[in-house]
Amino acid sequence: MHTIKKLFVNTLIIYCTLWGSVNYLRIADASAIRDPLPIKEQQALSRQITADQADRSILNSVSSKQFDYRQIQFKHGDISWLPALAEQAGWPENTWKKLGRIILRESGGCPNRRGGDAVDKNCNITHVTEWNHRSDTGLLQINGVNYDTSRNKWAAVCRELDICTQEPLLDPLNNLKAGKVLYDLSGWAPWDPCTWGPEWAHRCPKDKLVKDDN
Repeated sequence: MHTIKKLFVNTLIIYCTLWGSVNYLRIADASAIRDPLPIKEQQALSRQITADQADRSILNSVSSKQFDYRQIQFKHGDISWLPALAEQAGWPENTWKKLGRIILRESGGCPNRRGGDAVDKNCNITHVTEWNHRSDTGLLQINGVNYDTSRNKWAAVCRELDICTQEPLLDPLNNLKAGKVLYDLSGWAPWDPCTWGPEWAHRCPKDKLVKDDN
């Protein structure tokens, strides 16, 4: 009888011990779920998230730089495409507003225009109205003195971009890059009638572009 009682007590002790261990493990597991990650692991995760965000930002930037301007449907008076194309050509954002006004004044936003060309609403050339400034080219109407070394041996666009004829400047990106070369050298002066000489003096008072903010 004494042996049976002792066996029963020992069995009860073993059972209680096992039950306590199982519940301790359950509590420990639950605690692990509720408790935050250790500090070092939190810091490592934070660094990883920051790195991932930076990578996404860089990818977005690269995507912007790879904007395919050849898909633009140019229309007279529409320069909604300007931010993406101006950025790709190297124009800083604080110049885009004024740059847009110049483009609208010079070409109406039609990159295929030479000086004197008339266009329809879809930038199709319909006829020529003047023949005395045919070297003016593209969005910014870049004049021949800036690319044609037969007219100016110091032609900046030819020297800086190796664009020395008119045709490449009918490409909108090339034209904006050429304009940026002139802007870097002379600011907005190439598009300011007040700097073009006495024959253009009649346009100077009416054109407030140069007096506008940057």
